[in-house]
Amino acid sequence: MPVRFQHEDTAMPRMDVAKTIRWIKNTASRYQKKTGDINYLFCSDKRILEVNNQFLHHDYYTDIITFDYSEHNRIAGDIFISIDTVRSNAETFETPFTEELNRVIIHGILHLCGYADKTAEEAKNMRLMEYEALLQWNLL
Repeated sequence: MPVRFQHEDTAMPRMDVAKTIRWIKNTASRYQKKTGDINYLFCSDKRILEVNNQFLHHDYYTDIITFDYSEHNRIAGDIFISIDTVRSNAETFETPFTEELNRVIIHGILHLCGYADKTAEEAKNMRLMEYEALLQWNLL
């Protein structure tokens, strides 16, 4: 079951696709999950706002929207990532674009693994899991 990366109304970000797929699978495995069909769609702020309005009835920009189709221990879903917001967050937090992109990529996987970030405690836990996953990226 593939992990796919596509883009719409924005350029495809430069990334090591093979390494990223290995990292995604390794991260899922750390949470006792297997990967199914996972589709990443890199887009603009304009597009992610449209998706947020249409499907979630939210009228604001975000860096990521995850649609979860997971069943049992196999994760699957569609993950929209706004390259515009990733870029502006990288600037705001003074972190390299690639690191911020990886953080958002794995954030979607953590959602598919069943983790939320709605409360302060959940968000704190999510940041910790993202950090741990980013450390694993550097070991691949």
